[in-house]
Amino acid sequence: MGMTIAQKILKEHLVDGEMVQGQEIGFRIDQTLTQDATGTMAYLQFEAMGVDQVRTERSVAYIDHNTLQSGFENADDHKYIGSVAKKHGIYYSKAGNGICHQVHLERFGAPGKTLIGSDSHTPTGGGIGMLAFGAGGLDVAVAMGGGAYYIPMPKMVRVNLTGKLSPWVSAKDVILDVLRQMTVKGGVGKIVEYAGEGVATLSVPERATITNMGAELGATTSVFPSDGETRRFLEAQDRGDVWVELSSDPDAVYDEEYTVDLSALEPLAAMPHMPDNVRPVAEIGAIKVNQCCIGSCTNSSYYDMMKVASILKGKTVHPDVSLTISPGSKQVFNMLAQNGALADIIAAGARILECACGPCIGMGQSPESAGVSLRTFNRNFEGRSGTQDAQIYLVSPEVAAASALAGVLTDPRTLGEMPAIEMPEHFVINDNMIVRPAENPAEVEVVRGPNIKPFPLGKALEASYTGRVVLKTEDNITTDHILPAGAKLLPYRSNVPYYSNYCFINVDPEFPARCKEQGGGVIVGGANYGQGSSREHAALVPLYLGVKAVLCKSFARIHKANLVNSGILPLTFADPADYDAINLLDEIALPHVLEEIKNGSQVTVVCGDRTFKADCDVSDRQRGALLAGGTLNYAKEQAAQ
Repeated sequence: MGMTIAQKILKEHLVDGEMVQGQEIGFRIDQTLTQDATGTMAYLQFEAMGVDQVRTERSVAYIDHNTLQSGFENADDHKYIGSVAKKHGIYYSKAGNGICHQVHLERFGAPGKTLIGSDSHTPTGGGIGMLAFGAGGLDVAVAMGGGAYYIPMPKMVRVNLTGKLSPWVSAKDVILDVLRQMTVKGGVGKIVEYAGEGVATLSVPERATITNMGAELGATTSVFPSDGETRRFLEAQDRGDVWVELSSDPDAVYDEEYTVDLSALEPLAAMPHMPDNVRPVAEIGAIKVNQCCIGSCTNSSYYDMMKVASILKGKTVHPDVSLTISPGSKQVFNMLAQNGALADIIAAGARILECACGPCIGMGQSPESAGVSLRTFNRNFEGRSGTQDAQIYLVSPEVAAASALAGVLTDPRTLGEMPAIEMPEHFVINDNMIVRPAENPAEVEVVRGPNIKPFPLGKALEASYTGRVVLKTEDNITTDHILPAGAKLLPYRSNVPYYSNYCFINVDPEFPARCKEQGGGVIVGGANYGQGSSREHAALVPLYLGVKAVLCKSFARIHKANLVNSGILPLTFADPADYDAINLLDEIALPHVLEEIKNGSQVTVVCGDRTFKADCDVSDRQRGALLAGGTLNYAKEQAAQ
């Protein structure tokens, strides 16, 4: 039987388990990346492992999230990450060099390689044929130390691309259509592979936009073939030597198949407040727009920025609109400056932000009260922009630029003939903001500021547990719900005790105080609990607050793994109807939990006069981690044997 692209890469890297759907596999990781909002914790964990030098082919630490330095905290984190990187063999991309996924695609990614990153949009690398995964910081630390990365063997999904995009229709519309078909839960436990005649019509930046937003499907990762187009992109980056051809076998078998007719697509928008709430721009109509933000790891490539510049050239942004532009990397920014496109953007009245994540993570540029903001980003969760009642629409750069000029949501097909944008034969290459590791690591001193606090460790599982329900939530709770990001709170990612005061505050402001009053407890949730980012703080902070178990209908993949890493029990209702019978502050007892987890049987749950069963669907390795109180404790136990 033939193999898919993903199966071929996994087979080549497999070190543990068998590639049987649903069974846990461990595979070798070639490259890692971190960003600064999750990186401090990842490197604290790496240091705790006692490994002197990273054992990957390439590990890179990026500074792209917490670049708004309104206090000492962010700068201190950057100093810590930079010194750890220099000491332990990690490349360090300074603030201003660009967004991790854009820079990694340009300068480090390679077809056929495996990559994990402490950011959920790491699958961007699938645009050049990498098998790239978002993961919690501890998983990245383990991989840097030479350990395997473990996931359940995913299902394989084929998305068949037919035809060719019409003028003014873009890659963003492709992934929005896939989200419309599959939903934000549709990719859980699956690898999405793009195939068909339409693939050859898409450039690498367009492919990367599509794989980037595969994270919003809940997919394990997404991947494109590595073909002539991939080779041209890598050669233009002076990295043609890393190119290999990669495609699925003609007789490869897929569990699901979807089709996107590129020719039939029209400009789309994801409406508030979920990336799968997708409708055609023409159908939504000419709603008044207050803000347009162009950038993020989804749409900040040279190709995207040149399209925007061509639309804005000789025009003026509508007086009622604030337009922000965030180039994805210094390379992109430099090339726009050299060819005059930046002057066209500035002349039109756009606000130029630095090469960083910026507004996408609520790091500045929050919209006005109840404002409508069109963003070329990947997430429009309620409150993520920093304004709780803002209405956020996810759109293509073409839609955002056209709407910024008109002052209302605008279908760019009304602009007339689309300007032709060619991919450059050679990109401007200047890696002077990437700091190489030290030649003499022993001479490097790691610098720790006062905001950097130790991460919490779980305790070994006891025979039984009794606690109260400290929170009950609905479906599709995101990691932004669990722990808000934004300019006010992201600086405290390295300070779990302080950050804990903000856990779930946008869902229930009383949650942190209730946890402290009850000495922790159990969270009860709906379906797809923990979707969104890879931030392990969404597990570490509840651990700090004493949460022992999360009992829900279903989990998002990365968050479930992070709960296990932290020693929090991820339990799912055997009968989802039992969810309805549980209320806030009900007493929950797990009378035989140690024995049941150890034996791999269902967990008995007692709530009042009702007794029911919950599943703890984990691997033997994860079972060991839960018994030990977390993966780090488990690793130390294993090393001592």
